[in-house]
Amino acid sequence: MLDHIGLRTRQLKEMFAFYEAVLAPLGFSKQKDFGVAAGFGKTGMHPLWIGQAEGDAAASSVHLALTADSRGAVDDFYKAALANGGSDNGPPGIRPQYHENYYGAFVIDPDGNNLEAVCHEAQ
Repeated sequence: MLDHIGLRTRQLKEMFAFYEAVLAPLGFSKQKDFGVAAGFGKTGMHPLWIGQAEGDAAASSVHLALTADSRGAVDDFYKAALANGGSDNGPPGIRPQYHENYYGAFVIDPDGNNLEAVCHEAQ
């Protein structure tokens, strides 16, 4: 359904550094960099864009859930987020209210977005 999503920020360098650190455990990296915007993803794909908020535009405020290949990757994402300026919004763990194998972690990025990594696989 979605091709890409864009987040606006007023602290571009900080957000680039934060997302480079937290996306690495999930296998994603910066794929394009135009100075005022960058695309993150895997080779040849960049479904997450972070760009400079223009004029009086506010920074984005969204919940963004990212796919993790393993529970260990969720754990590593969470640790990287906290070590790079993110704040806790729910530590790694099973969320049985969603389904029996839903293993996720939630953090708030430097702009206040609710960022999640989730693995749907059983152990």
